[in-house]
Amino acid sequence: MTSTPFSDHLSAAQGVEPDGDTIEALRTAVHTDFPQTVEQLIELAKIPGIAWAAFDPQQLDRSAEAVAELINQLGLDDIQILRLNKSDGTPGGPAVVARKIAAPGNPTILLYAHHDVQPPGEEALWNSSPFIPVEKDGRLWGRGVADDKAGVMAHIASLRAVAKVLGDDFGLGVTLFIEGEEEAGSPTFHDFLNTYQDLLRADVIVVADSGNWKVGVPALTTSLRGLVDGSIEVRVLEHAVHSGMFGGPVLDAPTQLARLISTFHHDDGSVAIEGLHIAEEPSIDYPEADFRADASLLDGLALAGSGSISGRLWSKPALSIIGIDAPAVAVSSNTIQPSATAKFSLRLAPGQDPSAAMDAVARHIEKHSPKTAQVVFTPGEQGNAFATDTSASAAQAMLWALGTSWGVTPVESGMGGSIPFIADLTELFPAAQILITGVEDPDSRAHSANESLHLAEFEKAVLAEALLLSTLNLK
Repeated sequence: MTSTPFSDHLSAAQGVEPDGDTIEALRTAVHTDFPQTVEQLIELAKIPGIAWAAFDPQQLDRSAEAVAELINQLGLDDIQILRLNKSDGTPGGPAVVARKIAAPGNPTILLYAHHDVQPPGEEALWNSSPFIPVEKDGRLWGRGVADDKAGVMAHIASLRAVAKVLGDDFGLGVTLFIEGEEEAGSPTFHDFLNTYQDLLRADVIVVADSGNWKVGVPALTTSLRGLVDGSIEVRVLEHAVHSGMFGGPVLDAPTQLARLISTFHHDDGSVAIEGLHIAEEPSIDYPEADFRADASLLDGLALAGSGSISGRLWSKPALSIIGIDAPAVAVSSNTIQPSATAKFSLRLAPGQDPSAAMDAVARHIEKHSPKTAQVVFTPGEQGNAFATDTSASAAQAMLWALGTSWGVTPVESGMGGSIPFIADLTELFPAAQILITGVEDPDSRAHSANESLHLAEFEKAVLAEALLLSTLNLK
């Protein structure tokens, strides 16, 4: 598949947004269709499609088939459910790919979302059954209603509105790529892109898997932190021994591991690993009261680090210990533990090379390892950070669409988290402009119990994408 470079398209179209009548027609089409959109989202969210090995893979297949049927109703060409095997030979998650071929002279846009969801977790923590979506207080509650089946439906509903309003004048090429294993770490994503790169190649890529600034204020996610992780094992003894008979000359492994972990941060909580990159300070700050509420921070606690909160979240490294292997208190015996292991997760500022960051961690561990223990460092995953050129044509079009839909100036926000497959998209499609959007707000609680979607914000997100598609369309 070939397509016109987006910069050439924008020059030909002179960057003209839709006229007022078209904007209002799109707004009306999205609003009129919205009850159907919500009902389709509810039916999709009833399917517990989870790409983890412990869950029924038939439900994941059901989810893919339901998405394919919704796309089929749009009249797109060449709808396929595709999958590759993982490295261990087991099947990867089913992805749905469908295309509308561009009319001559038009660019192609790829719309990405994922239909698989997180496990529900402990159901007792939910106010309602996780896979029976409930509408209450202007929000839809249930697993996957925000992350990311709302992203799937935003693509479908916006395409439906644009096709209705523009009719035969809708010449923009569209590829829908709805992944089926994102919540399991996208194990076949890179190979999938390599295998089907001609099918997926596009001038603009919209990834609908992020969030907005707050209810009433949209955001374009303009930066993501990168990521490296790994494990640190501390070994002291060949086997556990009686703490009374041997304690004193021998320090237990959990204590020595804790002392090593403590060297990762300065006293103020900022990361102490030498050689890590700090990016430019963001132009917008995150109000402290909002952050405390959004993070559910306990009352009276100080915040870690220094500088603006947005800088600490988006422009600086952050290291967390996300797991420790040591005896649980309930089953502990009065012995000196011979070994203990911790897993760390290090978020990286945009501009940081992940390999260099992993080397910096290894040097730090070597420098601070105690002489009273053996320390084994095992590197894990690594992913690149991402930054958007907001002066680029597609980003400007998206910012205009967001502002027009919400009626307020959108925020260009970073995100403290990582989306590792963005690096794969950047590597395989270096000429494409990548836009990260989403439907979530700080109260959506993605991955947690009582996940929810603000329905009025969802409708605005659908309209914004419809406006973007109309803007990129060359009649």
